[in-house]
Amino acid sequence: MKFQLAINMERIDDSIDMVSVRDHTLDMVKMADQGGFDIVWAAEHHAMEMTIAPNPFQLLTWWGDHTTRIRLGTAVAVAPYWTPIRLAGEAAMTDLLTGGRLEFGIGSGAYQREFDRMHPGLKQSDAWRYMHEMIPAVKALWAGDYEHDGEFWKFPKSTSVPKPAQKEVPIWVAARAPITFDYAVEHGYNIMSWPLTRPMSEVDQYMERFAEAQAKFPGRKRPEIAMMRHTALVDRAEDVAIPVAAARRQLSQFENLFKNLGDVKNGFAKQIPLEDLENRAEYDPQMLAENLMFGTPDQIIERLKGYEARGVDSFIYYASLGLGQAEQKRSMELFCEHVIPAFS
Repeated sequence: MKFQLAINMERIDDSIDMVSVRDHTLDMVKMADQGGFDIVWAAEHHAMEMTIAPNPFQLLTWWGDHTTRIRLGTAVAVAPYWTPIRLAGEAAMTDLLTGGRLEFGIGSGAYQREFDRMHPGLKQSDAWRYMHEMIPAVKALWAGDYEHDGEFWKFPKSTSVPKPAQKEVPIWVAARAPITFDYAVEHGYNIMSWPLTRPMSEVDQYMERFAEAQAKFPGRKRPEIAMMRHTALVDRAEDVAIPVAAARRQLSQFENLFKNLGDVKNGFAKQIPLEDLENRAEYDPQMLAENLMFGTPDQIIERLKGYEARGVDSFIYYASLGLGQAEQKRSMELFCEHVIPAFS
């Protein structure tokens, strides 16, 4: 099994210095580059301090300038927020500037709050249609002159300038629903899935959807599938309480954004009081400790063997989640020193 890193610039509140956040994020990427990770992913989000990434291509180009081997991916570029010509050009420029290291991840977006600002009137549940129109248009623009007359975009003959450095840029789609698994397998796109805080039965469900999609399209090359979990390694088992507390705090902000409650000030989502969530299964400390990738190196190795046995090709180590910077770096050290060698 291979390993990938998803890392965001993030702030829980404005007491955290933005420069330290910037520097910490780059330090984590450099550690991943040196420690054996294959890909690092940058998200796209707007007007929220919990994920500071208005343009993932800026981050990837910056990271590429400070790394040597790790590949650089968008997880994900949100299709409805772009036009095909602009997205094709930005992606190709990043591939060129980083020596052909781009992994092109694209998705339909997560938060209705963002759609209300970035694409007013569009429901998040309808955004997948933009992704399905965007990908073939981007690929055609990378290949040469192309004219587009689609449902969402129309433009006369044009092309991507520059062209990607790679002859074929790997494409990834974020998938949870069966329709997206089918689409990815049919077209040969790699898949990234995120079981959130749910148990391994959610992973099993995604792998079943992956198998069903392959059965629908026999003879197609099997794409890669990567599974993401929030990850924090600790030296002692009892220290798991630290990332669990951080996760509960940030998940209360995540719920505010996900449900579009509107209680956001200067980009900071108000934390829902944890005492209001005590009876909610998704905030149960024991559940978080068991379902997320929190634990000692030996515990994490054992859990990852379960993913490997299920046919997961790559595990995406999702850093941050409100954890302190020192704890994040110690977690990365433990993962690179103990976990990656166990699967090499």
